[in-house]
Amino acid sequence: QVQLVESGGGLVQPGGSLRLSCAASGTIFSINAMGWYRQAPGNQRELVADITSGGSTNYADSVKGRFTISRDNAKNTVYLQMSSLKPEDTAVYYCNADIKTKRYLRSNDYWGQGTQVTVSS
Repeated sequence: QVQLVESGGGLVQPGGSLRLSCAASGTIFSINAMGWYRQAPGNQRELVADITSGGSTNYADSVKGRFTISRDNAKNTVYLQMSSLKPEDTAVYYCNADIKTKRYLRSNDYWGQGTQVTVSS
C-alpha cells in the first residue's frame, strides 16, 4: 500500500507565504513525477506544478515566479513553497505521485487527501 500525506496548509494573508509538504510511504520501488494540483469550489482540479525524478519542473502560468516545487528523493517527499499569495490561490491542494511499487509492475497514480489553503485578509 502507498500513502501520500500532505501538511502545511492554512490561512494566510495576501502577500504571505506557505510551504506545503507531501511524504509518500508504504511499498515503494521508485517514484517518477511528483506534483501539486489544486481545486477551488466550483472549479476543476488543475495542475499547479510538477517535478520529475531528475528535477525538471513545470508550472502553471498563474503561479510562475511565485511558487517553487522541489523534492527530496531520499525522503520520498515533495514540497511546494508558495510566496506572494493571492486570494485566487485559495483552494484545496492535492499531492500527486507516479509510483512503482514493484520493479516488474507498471507505475500508478496516487493522491493525497488534500490540504486547504485560504488566502484572505
